[in-house]
Amino acid sequence: MNKTVTIILLILAVGLIAYNATLVDYQQPLEGKSVIALIGIVAALCAIVLLLIYQTSKKIEKKIDGK
Repeated sequence: MNKTVTIILLILAVGLIAYNATLVDYQQPLEGKSVIALIGIVAALCAIVLLLIYQTSKKIEKKIDGK
């Protein structure tokens, strides 16, 4: 997976966070469809963390193989 694909996936994850944030009922965030939206936000945040870890590991791999 190259850097372009990683950036596209990061943008999609941020878009999902924004979309799910609009679905949350802030008066009752733990009831009904708000829970599903909160789960979607957490899942997108996990995806972002995993993509950043992957990108960092690729940078480390390039430095080790470059020497």
